[in-house]
Amino acid sequence: MTFPVAEEITMETPRRFFNRELSWLAFNRRVLEEAMNTRYPLLERLRFLAISGSNLDEFMMVRVAGLAEQVGAGLAGRSDDGMTPQEQLEAVSEQVDLLRAKQDEYFQILRGELEKEGIVLVSRDTMTKEDKTRAAAVFDEQIFPVLTPIALDPAHPFPFLPNLSNTIFLETDDGQRALIPVPAALPRFVRLGKKNARWIAVEEIIMCGIKKLFPKRKVKSSGLFSVIRNSLIEVDERAEDLMMQFETALDKQRRGAVVSLIVSHDLPEHLAAFLAKKLGVEDWSTVKREGMLGVRSLSMLITPDRKDLQFKPYEARRAERVRDFKGDHFAAIRKKDMVIHHPYESFDVVVKFLQQAAKDPDVVSIKQTLYRTNKDSPIVKALIAAAKNKKEVTAVVELRARFDEAANIKWAKDMEKAGVHVVFGLVDYKTHAKLSLVTRKEDGKLRSYAHFGTGNYHEVTAHIYTDLSFFTCDKDLCADAALVFNYLTGYAAPENLKKLYIAPINLREKIIDMIEREIEFAKKGKPATIWAKMNSLLDSKVIDALYRASQAGVKIVLIVRGICALRPGIEGLSENIKVKSIIGRFLEHARVYCFGNGRKMPDENAKVFISSADMMPRNTIHRVETLVPIENPTVHEQILGQIMQANVKDEALSWDLHADMSYTRESDSPQAFSCHQFFMTHPSLSGRGTAKLRDIVARQKKAVRKEAKTENKGK
Repeated sequence: MTFPVAEEITMETPRRFFNRELSWLAFNRRVLEEAMNTRYPLLERLRFLAISGSNLDEFMMVRVAGLAEQVGAGLAGRSDDGMTPQEQLEAVSEQVDLLRAKQDEYFQILRGELEKEGIVLVSRDTMTKEDKTRAAAVFDEQIFPVLTPIALDPAHPFPFLPNLSNTIFLETDDGQRALIPVPAALPRFVRLGKKNARWIAVEEIIMCGIKKLFPKRKVKSSGLFSVIRNSLIEVDERAEDLMMQFETALDKQRRGAVVSLIVSHDLPEHLAAFLAKKLGVEDWSTVKREGMLGVRSLSMLITPDRKDLQFKPYEARRAERVRDFKGDHFAAIRKKDMVIHHPYESFDVVVKFLQQAAKDPDVVSIKQTLYRTNKDSPIVKALIAAAKNKKEVTAVVELRARFDEAANIKWAKDMEKAGVHVVFGLVDYKTHAKLSLVTRKEDGKLRSYAHFGTGNYHEVTAHIYTDLSFFTCDKDLCADAALVFNYLTGYAAPENLKKLYIAPINLREKIIDMIEREIEFAKKGKPATIWAKMNSLLDSKVIDALYRASQAGVKIVLIVRGICALRPGIEGLSENIKVKSIIGRFLEHARVYCFGNGRKMPDENAKVFISSADMMPRNTIHRVETLVPIENPTVHEQILGQIMQANVKDEALSWDLHADMSYTRESDSPQAFSCHQFFMTHPSLSGRGTAKLRDIVARQKKAVRKEAKTENKGK
């Protein structure tokens, strides 16, 4: 979907904003388009298709579910861009249909390319004799024992079907209707034979063995369907036992209303209509797929034995500074602040920082925020070990981390048993800040060490998310961090913060103030520049400030991976704003905000901040977030001169946003500059240990300029 630009758009026009939901769908379309990017190995392209499917499922479960609830409640309030919930739902439904159709089209294309590589997805109609023999054995040994066919008649009421579950619906020649829920424990695809790569969907194997389930009946018609349920969670956050409230809410969530009924192309219309009635879904939410149901499950076909069709493994670098101090993180941080650039540099440094703190006899206390973490979290284990070692350990666990609520409840219980002081933050605000604070005794005094992150304390996603970890023992920043923890545990609103800015108190105000300063520089005829990198841009006050800056002549480059409500390139409003989205091998996740400060960027005097916050109202108003100024010259140069400059210059992975909300890829040239490739091959600065940093800085600047020009030479 594109937005018309013929009408006059001013600072008073609601159409100066893009719609949030449609902008998200445009983002997922960019993800899907990577499935056709022939610069990537074939199975990685399949992975992008699967990711687009998973993304869309979550969008339906949360965003579309929310719109449907608003429409059902008769709400008519308009979004920032001027659309009612009903208008948004209609526009979203249209775009979702187009996106699903494109997924089906790309699946058929990839399926053909996979077959050329010996990876074949067979069906009942294309099975060989050997396939049938193997499928029959799998059915008898692994599938039949766990199947439960359910007849549909007055004695057998329509059963509950879990979210994202697949179910076979069939009708026999004597009119009997039945469901066969496909157990979640079964793999979606079965490999027919160990040596070949012939795959078949599990529902196809079930239909091959259908006579064993209905021995005296003949199946007249059948098809597969799936349900997507409302996964929004509602809790009374002022309840005495918040953990119990969330456990109850999670049970209720599993039975949320069906938002979308997705049926296979071979399911007859009368059976689809029967399902829609039984599940209570609207006409618009019943979808017939020409391709495969459950696109997200295609990732199962990406197997270790075909590494030739995947990205070459990448091993993250270790922080050399820590090695210089024989693994002593505290000594390395005392020497100088450092920033670690994930996933190009290992997240292990964050884990070992806390593990060292847990064992160090001089460490007095550890304070930690936890928003998302992995199933077997070494971070949580380090906190538990610290508590067992008689240290004061506080963990601020956010129970409202969507789809991680159950995992966080488990970790909270485990930590409480070990003696960790677990709190759930503030009632009215999610705790999204990524913060560790370790205090230890040194020379008869207390010294604190802080870690500020742009991403989660999640060891698994740290291998694929681009994020920044900033370590410092700066007294002011550590003192401010302590105030933030006091705010989270005791509702003591921080006063007199020296360097740190936090949401919901003053983070947004600081960002807008920095934008206004650039406006003043522009008015005085000085260089005025803003570079910002974030996942989403939705905050109308920040967007309007950026519009004012553009009108004043400030040159603005915004790297917004996902949702962007700002319309760039409109004369008289945003002609000085460029917006681009970087989509590639790694998920762009870091938040960085840079302001020229009256100098031409990049410059050592520019103001640089890293943050846990995107520019969205949910972050700036409804969450606790941090905005951290970067003052150390080496860290400053790494973030501005290396990371941000490479992002600005990137062409290979970049999509440019236009005034009508369309995106176009910057370059298809094989020689185009890729920031991901650059970071994979060029070591960072602040973790470089005792190397000559001045020489490294010069080489890095030269490398960025040289590689960014390669594409022009290729032309």
